[in-house]
Amino acid sequence: MTVETDTGRLKSEADEPGWEVDPDDEWGIAVITTVGRQLKLRREAVGMRAAEFGTVVGYGEDMVYKIEGGKRIPRQEYLDRADEPLEAGGLISAAWEDVKKVRYPKKVRELGKLEAKAVEIGVYECNIVAGLLQTPEHARALMGARQPPYSPDDLERMVAARLARQSVFERDPAPSMHFVLEEAPLRRQVGGTMVWRQQLEGLLEVGRLHNVTLQVMPTNTDAHPGLDGRIELLKFQDGTAVGRSDGAFNGRPITDPKQLRIVELRYGTIRAQALSPRESLAFIENLLGET
Repeated sequence: MTVETDTGRLKSEADEPGWEVDPDDEWGIAVITTVGRQLKLRREAVGMRAAEFGTVVGYGEDMVYKIEGGKRIPRQEYLDRADEPLEAGGLISAAWEDVKKVRYPKKVRELGKLEAKAVEIGVYECNIVAGLLQTPEHARALMGARQPPYSPDDLERMVAARLARQSVFERDPAPSMHFVLEEAPLRRQVGGTMVWRQQLEGLLEVGRLHNVTLQVMPTNTDAHPGLDGRIELLKFQDGTAVGRSDGAFNGRPITDPKQLRIVELRYGTIRAQALSPRESLAFIENLLGET
């Protein structure tokens, strides 16, 4: 059976932007190269030319060669469609379990790995609702406002990557998590009234978890150390930590204890100036009541 696009064409790179392999992602390159090699060996073993195989799975010959050469990340549907004609008995489809681990950008994966190991997570966000707290619809609306815009496929990829990080809330034992959000982003009705209300309701739900402290920094307050950007702190079981502040050390992640103390001082000052957790939840409830 031949699978084609809605326009009757075999899929090309133009149909699937954003699935290129990051040249700086060594692990990703290794995984995609291995999967591509397996695809090529099986195609040759069943005696199919690249063009013939591409017609069967709905992709152009050039795309087949690039996927087999480790230059393109195969989508799940590509692997599923390839399994039967390659007589793989489910092994090609199963390769998605490895591919999906490197599907997201390297920086997002690295952040997710750190958050998955941290015993304490602290975040101050000044312009948006922190990514770990975003609902799917809110995240999609935020990312959809990017210029130049993401392609539809890239947009869903980035939303999925952001939501995947939220598995940190399901960890056992749960990490201690602290968030400080500015008032202004909480009043911005990103995505429309319904999406905005769902986001506020989501904040209330998370803010009531036993391991989460959620605070709001009111607009009507004195200057504080977070006015020059985002701050995050991750602490680990072995006593080490990673911190980052947009306004210090060129915004790069730091692990040096002396530098970490500066970031911790900034974050501690922000938490002290923000509304208390109880006042913050009441503030969000009042925002909901205003609609």
